[in-house]
Amino acid sequence: MSGASKVRVAIIGGGMGGLAAANALMQRGLEVTVFEQSAALGEVGAGIFIYPNSLRQLERMGFGEALAKVGGKINPGSHYNRKDGSIVGNILTTDSAGWNGMYGMHRADILNALAAGLPPGAVRTGHRAVDFSQTADKATVRFANGESFEADLVVAADGINSAMQPFVVEPSPPEYSGFRAYRGLLARDRLDAWPDDTHQVWMGEGKHFMVFPVRSGTLLNYVGFVPTPHETLESWSAIGDRDELAASFADWDPRVTNLLSKVETCFWWGLFDRRPLRTWINGRLALLGDAAHAMLPHLGQGVNQAVEDAVALGVLLEGRGSDEVPAMLKAYETLRLPRASMVQTEARQNGKRYDSQYESIEQRDEEIRNAAAFRKSLYDYDVEAAAKAFIAQ
Repeated sequence: MSGASKVRVAIIGGGMGGLAAANALMQRGLEVTVFEQSAALGEVGAGIFIYPNSLRQLERMGFGEALAKVGGKINPGSHYNRKDGSIVGNILTTDSAGWNGMYGMHRADILNALAAGLPPGAVRTGHRAVDFSQTADKATVRFANGESFEADLVVAADGINSAMQPFVVEPSPPEYSGFRAYRGLLARDRLDAWPDDTHQVWMGEGKHFMVFPVRSGTLLNYVGFVPTPHETLESWSAIGDRDELAASFADWDPRVTNLLSKVETCFWWGLFDRRPLRTWINGRLALLGDAAHAMLPHLGQGVNQAVEDAVALGVLLEGRGSDEVPAMLKAYETLRLPRASMVQTEARQNGKRYDSQYESIEQRDEEIRNAAAFRKSLYDYDVEAAAKAFIAQ
């Protein structure tokens, strides 16, 4: 390995993928600056899942205690249900070793934890990337405010509508799924009875509903997935129609209708993804997270795959010199693109299961019951070990 000086990295995007990458790269000796277009770091929205495949990486990075304080533990007793509440099967809540490394997490809570792991000045807000160029030995990003930044490596973690993606691959517009998701938070103490610390999914014709705990179990995150022929704004903060949400699930399990009777306001967002990209890299520019592999939420893996990307980059670049960056980015793509593409594809298929888009519901139920084997393969994966093995080849 070469590397007389630290590799200088510019990360575009201060969301969870960008901050995970910043921590992973800094902890392995790289010099990192994060550029966020908003005036301040912040995550609107509600809940996400942190699964064993990313939690083991976050714990190794030192975030285990912080996440345990704010997460809502997902325990046995989690079920897939038909819309009337009859149980189809159990939701896997461990990896194959029996480790229950699974949390429901408020997006803001994990963002705050990741931001706290960075030194002062590591994040520059008010910087919207608009242009990119590179030579054989340097890359330059230009921002809407007139500033520019030169680095050995640029990591584009700027989401599904990435401004940097067109500098890597031909335009690939997001595809609308035909569904909007209503979501929100409800105080746990507003419900007289609820299966604490569990993830519950109800599946009906063309729609599904789920609930899981966040913020140490004090809040329940609910999401209702409803078909719509009109594209809905892809926004975490668009106000939804509470009455329309309740009407969409009016004849479902009383647990669902009772919860929705307590809802006063909700939000909605349109569900978009992309088909797998043919490449994630161009010289000294690499895509990460949704910029590389935007996926539907039906496996809960979006943030988890971004964490895997971040750790893979960290392992591959540790101890490297600037001249080795392009080769290591090729290794990153070789390691990560097939797995993330597989998860993208399976997330689409799992949405069809949840929304009962099957001629045979018995076949759907059988696939749901057999999902544990696939989930174990997701949760058992150790990207740090895989990256180290890749280097050792």
